[in-house]
Amino acid sequence: MKKRRFRYQYGAFLMFLIFGGLFLLLYWRFVSIQATGVVKGHELEAEALARYETGYVLSADRGKILDRNGNVIAEDTLSYRLVAVINESATENKNNPRHVVDKAETAKLLAQFIPMDEEKILARLTPKSGANTYQVEFGLAGRGISHEVKKKIEELKLPGIILYSDKKRYYPNGAFASHLIGFALRETDDNGNSSVVGKMGLESIYNEQLTGKDGKLSYQRDARNYLLPNSDKIIQDAQDGNDIYLTIDKTIQNFLDEAMSRVNDQYKPQSMVAVVANPKTGEILAMSQRPTFNPDTREGLDGNWLNDVIENTIEPGSTFKAFTVAAAIDSGNWYPNAEYQSGQYKVYKDTIRDHNRYGWGKISYLVGFQRSSNTAMTNLLDIMGWETYESYIKEFGFGQKTGIDLPNEASGIINSRYPLEKYTTTFGQGSTVTPIQLIQGITAIANNGEMMQPYVIDKIVNPNTGEIVVDSEPTKKGQPISADTAKKARELLASTVYGEAGNAKRFQIEGYKVAGKTGTAQMPKASGVGYDWGKNEFLYSFLGMAPMEDPELVMFISVAKPKLADTEIGSDPVSQVFNSVILNSLKYMNINPADVAEVQTSKIENYIGQQTDSVMTKLQAEGLQPVLIGQGGEISEQFPAADTSLTKGSIVFLKTNGDITVPSFESWSLRNLLVYKSLSKLPIEIVGEGYVESQSISQGTVIVDDAPIVVKLKTPEEKHSTPPAEDMEMVDEEIEEELPQD
Repeated sequence: MKKRRFRYQYGAFLMFLIFGGLFLLLYWRFVSIQATGVVKGHELEAEALARYETGYVLSADRGKILDRNGNVIAEDTLSYRLVAVINESATENKNNPRHVVDKAETAKLLAQFIPMDEEKILARLTPKSGANTYQVEFGLAGRGISHEVKKKIEELKLPGIILYSDKKRYYPNGAFASHLIGFALRETDDNGNSSVVGKMGLESIYNEQLTGKDGKLSYQRDARNYLLPNSDKIIQDAQDGNDIYLTIDKTIQNFLDEAMSRVNDQYKPQSMVAVVANPKTGEILAMSQRPTFNPDTREGLDGNWLNDVIENTIEPGSTFKAFTVAAAIDSGNWYPNAEYQSGQYKVYKDTIRDHNRYGWGKISYLVGFQRSSNTAMTNLLDIMGWETYESYIKEFGFGQKTGIDLPNEASGIINSRYPLEKYTTTFGQGSTVTPIQLIQGITAIANNGEMMQPYVIDKIVNPNTGEIVVDSEPTKKGQPISADTAKKARELLASTVYGEAGNAKRFQIEGYKVAGKTGTAQMPKASGVGYDWGKNEFLYSFLGMAPMEDPELVMFISVAKPKLADTEIGSDPVSQVFNSVILNSLKYMNINPADVAEVQTSKIENYIGQQTDSVMTKLQAEGLQPVLIGQGGEISEQFPAADTSLTKGSIVFLKTNGDITVPSFESWSLRNLLVYKSLSKLPIEIVGEGYVESQSISQGTVIVDDAPIVVKLKTPEEKHSTPPAEDMEMVDEEIEEELPQD
């Protein structure tokens, strides 16, 4: 009995030890899992979240590129991406196929809507033997599909064809400063992640600034994908890329692009380059070249990816004489009435000739400059001396980079190893410069001796916070000449346009006085040895400014190897671009023509806090045009600011509280319309460029809702068409204008 009881107690104790040990082991495992959250190397919490937590990416927008007035040049826009499911496993019900069934017919129909051949589409839809491909895409041809095309494809009801929403880079203005702006494309990496990447121009240079950071929305769900009650949504906001505001003015850029396209179509030149700038600040207002391309489609982008304004050098021809004469004036070596023997100038065994080969006999330096005499410049070099002249060339910034906020800038070369090179440099042959160097140099003459560094980035703004990341300011590069020299140089340059012997008469424009210098340069042969020769083989150019007395714009335009008619000269295509752009731009900027320059001006006061009745009466008495924004009463904002001098007829905007009554916008400039839109906050949709022609809501209407107000404008070119000035007495002489020396 005792033995049996002992065995029973021993067995119970043994069972207690076994199950107790198991319990302790299990308890320890629970504690361990609770403490570490890891089982066999698997993190339970992460796997649970992965199984029961879902979400999607909040896509960030690439930053916008805008002009100085906030007009969009490049932005992201909604598009669609084409995908074809080709694996039969996608179809569960044969009556409702989810994969491409008839590949040949599908390829035939899709070829009507995407830029890919039917054969290539069919090849994409037909996987290689043995491949278990589930779905395929169509590269660039299947991206950037518009909403209209998407609807047409969906109407076909093709099995297995899916269109996903996507983003593409959109350039609403077409071939608009394309070599400056560049383009961006969507690329996919090895992991299947896609993003828009800048490939050229500002899109590439500032790719890091423009690129945004995607966000994420996540939440918890059950096994049936229902949102769990009381679960938290976790939102990581997308951070859009920075917006880049340029100094470019969309309206002036459009004037330039339209004029260059027109001349390019008519004269079929080898190339064209043009740039417009504000000489007081160095801001680049427009920049273009031909051939060009459409950044949306890359059509026309064959070989040249360079921005020729800053990356390519040219021999400037006689435009360089502007700096030679400025150096002579400033150094006290300019004697306009002194005479020299024109025609030819000997440099040891070499002979430099004037463009007509024989010259005009003994003439004054003034007449020589107006006739663009090469030998006048060589004689000036003898008077100045090379060291003096070279110091001015360097002060004007030639032979060195301007420092513009764009990469890959060329510096050009001032050749002076041999005596002949020193003499030919005075009239722009042998040495090389960039168009942007010419623009920087001419700002000194236009801006009373102060030379301004060119720049294209106005500011960079973080759209998520409103913070201004980069805020550019005008930079003075130096003062190569005095203010008095600059004034005399402007008058001298104007004499080439208006003087009796001037050879730039075609650059006269109605109402404004122009100052500038033509250029005709030989172009190196493709082999690099020697120069091409002939009327249709030269680089024709003009470097000018307007209005002459106080220049608001400077411009360089060159046309290489245009196809000229027998009665035409190189100035014809060049002047067509210059005259059109400068005339339209000055009118757009509300710069008064010379014939009304003496009109009396009124300096406005600070009207903020005053009552509109008395202020409007006073402004009208002074010949100004007050425009009320609001119901009246106390003025809260005004434009322009106090102490601004205005000519009679100018608009003064006065902002008050209350409902807004629409004024007549007739003949308003785009700038005034933009000011009104900014102050009033009204939904004004602007169509066109130039001056107001019509408005959708009539004058006197009180605005009570958010209905858009459509205002249509016409360009000054349509209203103020002015043919190039002709001087019949000069035609025979101008036909031989500026033929370079042998």
